[in-house]
Amino acid sequence: MKKLLLSALLLLCVSAFAQKQYTLQSPDKDITVTIEAGEQLTYAVTHGNTCVLTPSSIGMKLSDGTLLGTKPVVKSAKTRSVNQVLPSPLYKKAQIPEVYEELALTFKGNYKVIFRAYDAGVAYRFETDFRKPIIIEDETADFNFDADYQALIPFVLRRAGQEGALISQQFYSSFENTYTDTTLSKMDPQKLAFLPLLVELKDGKKAVITEADLEDFPGLYLRNANGKFGLSGVHAGYPKVREQGGHNNLQWMVKERENYIAKTAGKRAFPWRIVTISESDKELANNDLVYLLASPNRIGDVSWIQPGKVAWDWWNWWNLYGVDFAAGINNETYKYFIDFASEYGIEYVILDEGWAVNKKADLFQVIPEIDLPELVRYGAERNVGLVLWAGYAAMDKDMEHVCQHYSEMGIKGFKVDFMDGDDQMIVDFYYRMAETAAKYHLFIDFHGAYKPTGLNRTYPNVLNHEGVYGMEQERWDSKSDFVTNEVTIPFIRMLAGPMDYTQGAMRNAGKYSFTAIYTEPMSQGTRCRQLAEYVIYESPFNMLCDSPSNYIREDECTRFIASVPTTWDETIVLDGKVGEYIVIARRKDFRWYVGAITNWEERDIELDLSVLPNFGAKSGRIFHDGINANRAARDYVAEQIQVMGNKVKFHLAEGGGAVMVF
Repeated sequence: MKKLLLSALLLLCVSAFAQKQYTLQSPDKDITVTIEAGEQLTYAVTHGNTCVLTPSSIGMKLSDGTLLGTKPVVKSAKTRSVNQVLPSPLYKKAQIPEVYEELALTFKGNYKVIFRAYDAGVAYRFETDFRKPIIIEDETADFNFDADYQALIPFVLRRAGQEGALISQQFYSSFENTYTDTTLSKMDPQKLAFLPLLVELKDGKKAVITEADLEDFPGLYLRNANGKFGLSGVHAGYPKVREQGGHNNLQWMVKERENYIAKTAGKRAFPWRIVTISESDKELANNDLVYLLASPNRIGDVSWIQPGKVAWDWWNWWNLYGVDFAAGINNETYKYFIDFASEYGIEYVILDEGWAVNKKADLFQVIPEIDLPELVRYGAERNVGLVLWAGYAAMDKDMEHVCQHYSEMGIKGFKVDFMDGDDQMIVDFYYRMAETAAKYHLFIDFHGAYKPTGLNRTYPNVLNHEGVYGMEQERWDSKSDFVTNEVTIPFIRMLAGPMDYTQGAMRNAGKYSFTAIYTEPMSQGTRCRQLAEYVIYESPFNMLCDSPSNYIREDECTRFIASVPTTWDETIVLDGKVGEYIVIARRKDFRWYVGAITNWEERDIELDLSVLPNFGAKSGRIFHDGINANRAARDYVAEQIQVMGNKVKFHLAEGGGAVMVF
């Protein structure tokens, strides 16, 4: 009976296929990819008895009229199996099993399409073999479903005055928004969605669409243009006219775009298009496909790259109290930040926007209130490194000299901001930035950034990306439900890679007491939620967003935050449901850290820790919501927790959290 059901499902998912079919199965045989080289190259995907994708077209159109994937003629079909273990430094686990089946189809016309099937999903990419450079006019990347499924969609957040923005105007984006829960057919065809994007399938399964190894090509957006159950890829056109402007004159603003999306080498591999597939939600929060599909390390030795935590100035508005100087962007303030970091063993202090002369877009013009060499010297004496914020255009104008100058001064890295796009020029900037920074032993944190696509594997000095509707928004957004967003992003956005959510607030508020105050911000949810997010969120370069003055008042919490690692030897997602709650265990050396957060519903959690390898602890330390946390979000208890039969129980308040160390 099972074989009959599977046969019927395959017939449904691939009913449009003619005779030129090729199939590929995942190592565990649960996933089947069926490729058809008919009038148009298409592929379909099933998982067990579940249809994931119905026949979906793929192809490329070159400016000279060449069509890749249209009326394809197969010259050869080669398969291979891979089963190995990859080292993964500065990641959420020290090594990753890489196990997949591959089918490489070579077509007449000097191109290939590579399909891979993993147990966790499928991916494909084009490879071309032309002697001369080519211009890509467009790419066809369709994702067709067999029913009108619910989806969690991150639409491009239109800026003030752009409520009716055309598709072409939506390529100016910071890739930050909450998720719209809607059906595929009800997607607004005039809105672009950025990746990753989640689709709920039958049988409780879910698919997340994203991409990896995005290099020398624009990023992929999705839209539903036909009102049915399919999504189609869209790309930003190649910039034709750019002007310096935007935020404080730190951006390249595209005034006109070409009628093509990329001009590139004729012999190359293109980005991977990925569809992850999960039977349970918790699988999504521990998916490694983006990292596995990225290009290998290009910088060699990574021992000089030191991940860690950073005391951040901007979110807390440089708010210090109980000091004998005027707080602000000046040496006295940053020396106080350095002293604080040194006391708590925090590796870095960042100088965010304001240290360079405003609106000059010149990183060599430092304001007179800041003496950078003196701050570097002061920090070095206290084992605290300095990181500088930099705007996109300012860095792009003189990248080599900026990196050389500040590296020689002793600066450890840059937080580069306000790219706000992913056309081919911007994507190229990421690679030039990563390579140049590595040359001078600098690390990078990209803000105003598109989602990760594996650059942290190719250039491990890229420690973090923003590309998330993060806690900085709580300075001005009183309407969004950040608590629900925080239990959604681990399953979708974090699937793509690390994210700079910038947690760590010591001023915490419940659902009805929260308000956005720009100069004295607070967070939604409980104090323990903030602590737990240092375990929940993957972030090798992890911010402490609040004021040193507030942290010093909350010494117990601050010392715990400072003690949590930022890279891990092992990660196991213990439980979770998208938009409701998540529990993650991570190991560093001989310690297991377990973090849990919930939505606005209270819940009792019972964990079986026997699933953690070599776990033998009889007790641990827990920070959990206090009995009055629903009324006073800062209420918490820190105490020993007993492990009885490898099981632990704890309670989460509404908007709450808990974090344990064993």
